[in-house]
Amino acid sequence: MLTKEELPFCPVATTVDLIGNKWKLLILRELLTGTKRFNQIHQAVEGISQKVLTQNLRKMEEDGIVTRKIYPVVPPKVEYSLTELGDSLRPIIDSMSKWGTDYIKNNLLTQN
Repeated sequence: MLTKEELPFCPVATTVDLIGNKWKLLILRELLTGTKRFNQIHQAVEGISQKVLTQNLRKMEEDGIVTRKIYPVVPPKVEYSLTELGDSLRPIIDSMSKWGTDYIKNNLLTQN
């Protein structure tokens, strides 16, 4: 997690710093529907490499947004889910989804 000194002064900049890349937003979108295994997230987030998915999940875990649960089985089983803090981002993602849906509808109407 970022220390108080590392956080930007602006609250919007703080939010962007924590979830502001497209991969993190799409990972959040997937985890809002429930706990997922790595491969489930990888398949659902089109275009993301395993390396980038791993990096983003680790960063989100470090920031307290995602939790990782490792099961002591062979082969290893790892599940990712949102923390309470991560779930608190739900209204933001829902608003983005609604805005995107409205934009697509309006854009399609003006093109026809």
